[in-house]
Amino acid sequence: MIHQELKERVCWIIDQNNYSVNKRMTLICKTLKDTIDYYDWVGFYFANHDAKNLRLEAFSGEPTDHTTIPFGKGICGQVAISDKNFVVDDVKAQDNYISCSIHVKAEIVIPLFKEGINIGQIDVDSNTLNPFSKKDEDLLEWVNEKVALIL
Repeated sequence: MIHQELKERVCWIIDQNNYSVNKRMTLICKTLKDTIDYYDWVGFYFANHDAKNLRLEAFSGEPTDHTTIPFGKGICGQVAISDKNFVVDDVKAQDNYISCSIHVKAEIVIPLFKEGINIGQIDVDSNTLNPFSKKDEDLLEWVNEKVALIL
């Protein structure tokens, strides 16, 4: 039930054409973070394919020093290259993990496609071990599809 309510809220945010794209993405991040108790940080990174890096554009949660991430580095950087979802149940088990906070225990990153090109991703950090399920992947894929419509 919570996912259906989230989808309705995300659709409402997307439809707010009087808000900037960045404000709508920030509101989506905040809505996800505030609604799902194990979503402790939510952000959108966007690719600069020429510079081969990702730039943080919108987020909700503690500020991070990782506003630019090179392709290939960390979970986000790996998704920028692989074009595939990446679910990490325990970040300590990952060799190529960039620590944003000592509290983060798990991460899920879902690529965002526009016209078949990976232009960015949604990144969710959790302070809980192994919290993410297929429902989270499905929800975040759906969110990215909706966000792609306003980009």
